[in-house]
Amino acid sequence: RSLSDLGRLWRNKRKNVFRYAELGSGNRMEKETQGMDMRKRRDAQLAYISDESVFEEQVVCRRILQKLNFMDRADFDGIAEVVKVLLGKSDNAFINPPFYCDYGKNIETGKNFFANYNCTILDVAKVRIGDNCQFAPNVAIYTAGHPVHPDTRNTLYEYGKEVTVGDNVWLGGNTVVCPGVHIGNNVVIGAGSVVTRDIPDWSVAAGNPCRVIRKITEEDRRKLFRNEEIDEEAWEDILSRIQDEK
Repeated sequence: RSLSDLGRLWRNKRKNVFRYAELGSGNRMEKETQGMDMRKRRDAQLAYISDESVFEEQVVCRRILQKLNFMDRADFDGIAEVVKVLLGKSDNAFINPPFYCDYGKNIETGKNFFANYNCTILDVAKVRIGDNCQFAPNVAIYTAGHPVHPDTRNTLYEYGKEVTVGDNVWLGGNTVVCPGVHIGNNVVIGAGSVVTRDIPDWSVAAGNPCRVIRKITEEDRRKLFRNEEIDEEAWEDILSRIQDEK
């Protein structure tokens, strides 16, 4: 659909919106939100409709994504520069294209963020990602959602709820993070997980819905894969690198 088509759809739908809203006159929240445009409602994490002004913001992002997703995949420096322009905040971030998001500006990453192929972040609300986070292929973070009841949903109202990911987090392949979820520091999420609730620090979690399996402990420090230990040569190099970072 074109922006004009979406605008007409929005204008037709909004005529029916208020028959589903049960608004009182004395509520402070209602007074504060009266007269807010759809972009302000969206940014306040309230119910909103993607009207023409919202789609205009997405156009800016899609043009950057068009460039990113069709670049020479061997142009690592060029990709890193486009990623820097796309994201709202980053420090030495790298994303393997293709990558998809709604706005880009609502994604904030710490140091050394890496996302592998085919990552999708629906950043209707803020997505804050900490330092040294790694996303495996096909990771998806969704801040966007819709009302459960079909009558309400068909009015085109939707919402966005912030997602946060702490420092030193590894999300396994095909992980889905749902709206409003907060993942703590030093967490590993197993491949194929659907994260619907908060995950505490120092956890290995997996499943659908994702649940904590165990805590990460000092016994994991030298582990490579399952119970296999890192070889001596690599371990000595790891220790020296850790020391250099301190």
